[in-house]
Amino acid sequence: MSIENVRKSIEGAIDYLNQHPHEARYTDTAATATVEETLRCHASAPDGRAIKSDMPSSVGGAGSAPSPGWLMRAALANCDATLIAMRAAQVGILLTDLEVVVDSESDDRGLLGIDDSVPAGPLSMRTRIRIAAEGASKDSLREIIAWAEKHSPVADAIRRAVPVRTEVEFK
Repeated sequence: MSIENVRKSIEGAIDYLNQHPHEARYTDTAATATVEETLRCHASAPDGRAIKSDMPSSVGGAGSAPSPGWLMRAALANCDATLIAMRAAQVGILLTDLEVVVDSESDDRGLLGIDDSVPAGPLSMRTRIRIAAEGASKDSLREIIAWAEKHSPVADAIRRAVPVRTEVEFK
């Protein structure tokens, strides 16, 4: 799809939601995970799309798939890259190069319950972006990145304390 098609699609979505604001809020598609074997899990969407995760052998997994933590970093990298590309198309800039790398620092004492004062999740995360576009200034590319980071749903969910409710059903 060309950047012009992306721009028109975004403009159409914005126009539609401005005319129908009650349709802007919805329940996102559920991800359903099951344990396949030991620590290897299979998560699927209602349409059949699926991903797998596994833990490294150091904690009893087989290392046969990415860990859930890596999938979170991949989701952030993909989401940021997508929003950067969307915003660039929206303002009429054709990107010639875009790479988003996300890494994090963690302390496994939290994950393993060794020290409850240590968070189970990442202690910090870092996003590195390599970007280029013909005819675009560094300032305009910085503005696109800033806009994308502000509007990235995955980045927002990681940065903001999102209320989480757990419901349990016993069989």
